Amino acid sequence: MKKVLFITYYWPPSGKASIHWPLKMIKYLPEFGWQPIVLTVNKKDVFSKKDENLLKEIDKNLKVFKTNSYEPFDAYKRFTGKNKDDQLIASETISKTNDSLKHKISIWIRMNFFVPDARAGWYFPGVKEGKKLLKDEKLDTIISIGPPHTAHLIGMKLSKYFKTHHIPVFIDPWVDIAYYKGFKRSKPTLAFDNHLEKKVLKQADKVIFVTHTMKDDYVKKYNFLSKKAHVLYWGYDEESFNRFSGPLPKEIESGTSTQLQEVIVHAGNIFDFQNVPAFWSRIRKEIDSGRKLKIHFIGSVSPGIKEAVKKAGLEEHTKYLGFLPYNKMIEELGKASYLLVCATEKRHVPGKLFEYLRTGKPIIAFGDDNEEVKKIITEANAGMIFHYNQDAGEFFENVIKFNTNISSIKKFDRVNICKELASIMEIN
Repeated sequence: MKKVLFITYYWPPSGKASIHWPLKMIKYLPEFGWQPIVLTVNKKDVFSKKDENLLKEIDKNLKVFKTNSYEPFDAYKRFTGKNKDDQLIASETISKTNDSLKHKISIWIRMNFFVPDARAGWYFPGVKEGKKLLKDEKLDTIISIGPPHTAHLIGMKLSKYFKTHHIPVFIDPWVDIAYYKGFKRSKPTLAFDNHLEKKVLKQADKVIFVTHTMKDDYVKKYNFLSKKAHVLYWGYDEESFNRFSGPLPKEIESGTSTQLQEVIVHAGNIFDFQNVPAFWSRIRKEIDSGRKLKIHFIGSVSPGIKEAVKKAGLEEHTKYLGFLPYNKMIEELGKASYLLVCATEKRHVPGKLFEYLRTGKPIIAFGDDNEEVKKIITEANAGMIFHYNQDAGEFFENVIKFNTNISSIKKFDRVNICKELASIMEIN
């Protein structure tokens, strides 16, 4: 059986959503002739709460090597007056509505001194531990998962040192990732970041992107990628959805939903730049006309979003459920009437979209010029996508028409995606 090293910053019991793709690939790859090994960190993730249930997904025979990592967020806590054990919220650390001087200084330092990302302190410990384990393990391939894109730098260094194939997986873009938008980065910082990105991509044997639009964008930027770039969607895990048969709730099918409580659920972090003020106003309008709508947020919610919800008069109709373990999050999706997803930009297909699709619940999506999300939702007859300045009123007028074709989205099951990954990893 061939061996593959996965370099991933996030690992159980961290409850970070970015865990699920590598975790499931690692789980299913032995079925396709590959034995995985993992290189990760032993430091507690300062953003994500623990999800102990994810530990059950790990094969007891899987070799997991953990390293130290020098984290700037410890200094961030001290600088901003937080306690040592305080949990940080990702949407708050890059919030544009926080006008405090300390926050602005910390953002500027983060954007200009930590390249490629705030996990840069993992590079040297990761390379050191990687060299030790590779002396004992003969590997055929290294797969690095980013962000954090520091993982790709570790993968590149190890693959070069041991003459091993390297396949970086881009869950999000590198230099122009969405949450950098609107923040000032110096020319030297951008030049160095671009240099690192190009170097990793050029030396990689193959590159995997999780959306076609991201792949096309990168091929346009670096034409040398045209023959080695591949797309594997984020997908979902069928085992987690055995309880769902797919049909819409009967009260929605019969058109009587306006007489019953309807819950709109958003799962995952939501940031200031994903605000949809016209939609919040539309919900208020629907409530005023007699519709019993509620909003439930699962995960972290930025200060700007909370303020916008309050401004729209929806505070008493909104619940902030915070972090939920994965299985509990799936349960909440199953209870929802509608599912809300906000794509950050046209290259972004949110991972939660595939779990949304599998529940069979109608989807309200926002994403400016996001043709890929539109295509996926439309082909499954699962809902509608709108621009960020639209109120999505058309969705409520047509909701009874949506009936997700569950059989058509089974291709996104991670077992099928893993089979494709195993094929991509066959490098002559």
